[in-house]
Amino acid sequence: MSNDPYGDRGNKDWSVGNAKGQGSIMPKASGKTHPAPGGPFLIGDSMTAGYGAGPDILHDCTIAVDRGEIAVIVGPNGAGKSTGMKAVFGMLDMRKGHVRLDGEDITGLSPQDRVAKGMGFVPQTSNIFTSMTVEENLEMGAFIRRDDYKDTMAQVYDLFPILKEKRLQAAGELSGGQRQQVAVGRALMTQPKVLMLDEPTAGVSPIVMDELFDRIIEVARTGIPILMVEQNARQALEIADKGYVLVQGRNAFTGTGKELLADPEVRKSFLGG
Repeated sequence: MSNDPYGDRGNKDWSVGNAKGQGSIMPKASGKTHPAPGGPFLIGDSMTAGYGAGPDILHDCTIAVDRGEIAVIVGPNGAGKSTGMKAVFGMLDMRKGHVRLDGEDITGLSPQDRVAKGMGFVPQTSNIFTSMTVEENLEMGAFIRRDDYKDTMAQVYDLFPILKEKRLQAAGELSGGQRQQVAVGRALMTQPKVLMLDEPTAGVSPIVMDELFDRIIEVARTGIPILMVEQNARQALEIADKGYVLVQGRNAFTGTGKELLADPEVRKSFLGG
């Protein structure tokens, strides 16, 4: 990985992201938004949520990320990390709490309407179209745009050169790390205001993990906030501006990546000492 993972982020270079959101034509919202000035750029605030009629998985949980930051959610298996991400993206009903994006309360919006508002989400699994080529996958990412997306595709290829080399190959034939690059690239094709990644390094080798983290840092340096669930807690906290440790759906520890790495209790309980 790079020697300086923190570096000079938030440099206002919106070449991949778009501070004003997507193209001028967007799907009609299924819910209502409300002004919510102040606070972090994206926040899931005091969320209590679960699946269907089942029990609560999240309990008064708060996660947030600001412009140019990498915020990482870590914790033991079953802690509610991915559930927290899905709650922010609108994939399950929120029983209490709110989600706010760039000054708007978007709690009532569907996931597709949140994409139109500027949220890019990369799930852990089933995140590419395996029978389509790499380039077709990227083109699918631009489905909500009505402008010329060729420049964005060129920027994605600059970020992930291997994808340009394999652009005519079926995405299902790629390695695990290359598939993840396709998934992230497709999300970037929407020109997101914020990028959400659910365990982007799951199942990849340490070398590929380091490469993916370097690319994530590059995206953050363009000013796009990144909210990420990650199983490789120590490595993720090393690049994190902000970290959240969840235990049984609750906030157990919150701080900068460096603070959490230095916390004796966090190190003992979650980082192997």
